[in-house]
Amino acid sequence: MKQFSVTPKITMFDTCDEFIKEYSINENDLVFTIEITWTAYFKNVNAGTVIYIEKYGQGEPTDEMIEAICKDLSKPYRRVIAIGGGTVLDCAKLFALKQTSPVTDLFDKKTPVVKDKELLLVPTTCGTGSEMTNISILEFKQRHTKFGLAVDELYADRAVLIPELLYELPFKVFAASSIDALIHSVESYLSPKATLISKMFSKEAMKMILNGYKKIAAEGRDVLKSLLPDFCLASSMAGIAFGNAGCAAVHAMSYPLGAQFHIPHGESNYALFTGVFKKYMEISPSGEIKQLNEIISEILGCDESAVYDELEKLLNTAILQKKPLHEYGMTEPMIEEFTDSVIANQQRLLGNNYVFLDRNALIDIYTKLF
Repeated sequence: MKQFSVTPKITMFDTCDEFIKEYSINENDLVFTIEITWTAYFKNVNAGTVIYIEKYGQGEPTDEMIEAICKDLSKPYRRVIAIGGGTVLDCAKLFALKQTSPVTDLFDKKTPVVKDKELLLVPTTCGTGSEMTNISILEFKQRHTKFGLAVDELYADRAVLIPELLYELPFKVFAASSIDALIHSVESYLSPKATLISKMFSKEAMKMILNGYKKIAAEGRDVLKSLLPDFCLASSMAGIAFGNAGCAAVHAMSYPLGAQFHIPHGESNYALFTGVFKKYMEISPSGEIKQLNEIISEILGCDESAVYDELEKLLNTAILQKKPLHEYGMTEPMIEEFTDSVIANQQRLLGNNYVFLDRNALIDIYTKLF
């Protein structure tokens, strides 16, 4: 039985110049990034082809973006380098494969998944953990939801962490991305696929993120820059944890919400987060979740019975205000529509739930958060 794996080799540099010198970006490389990042840190680098992802769409990655990029590629390449957030990294992974288009066939497992290029992933946020996982998540426009392709061929060869790339990150982007990492760590801790080793990464990521949030709450946002190396590491550790153990109902239930209303992934996860965990507590309060609550209560300095309320209080006051679902535009009929979409399309994630959540339970979660 598989216990644990960490496939990408991890490197951390203080500056982009150190990374450029070490990896010698050249004319044989296909680079995915955004223009502002490339101009600020890499404008003197001679890469073969540079794809600015924002020219193909805004927000979360989509099947339409992938197909458009495929049509624009004319020059052969030997290595794929992605420098960006989750959208950039998730898109770039697919271009390390021998055949990317049609991407629908790839995700439907109709096309063989064969990796034939080296892949370097350099995150510019501290949330997705995508640099450490074998997962690419796309919104499929015609299907009105998101799907994940999880195969070992999508692992990077190298994951490169450069805190300098996060210095100009807007606070709201930091907030949504780091909350995503927090939820990765918490969901993976409770997954039935979790092992003692994966839980170690989950727990350490939780500690680093929550202690960072406490410091921001106490000292203000000016302290964030000094915390970015820790948040980078925490995001990657959470990525290692959920890459091995998986995420569950929070992600599954957030996908139709995020796809419908184009909400940042971490923010849509936060909208569902405590609602899902309170439902878990209703069903099985004395199982593995009790251990999780002990960890969080110790970090927050609160009673175990109040961990999710205290967690929300910390996030709402210092990081990102949680919104009810109707404020995003969700309507009451969508409660059942989203529930049925989750059941039909997200079994890969629902299989990692702490306890089984039937249709009525999913409806109840959406309803209470509405």
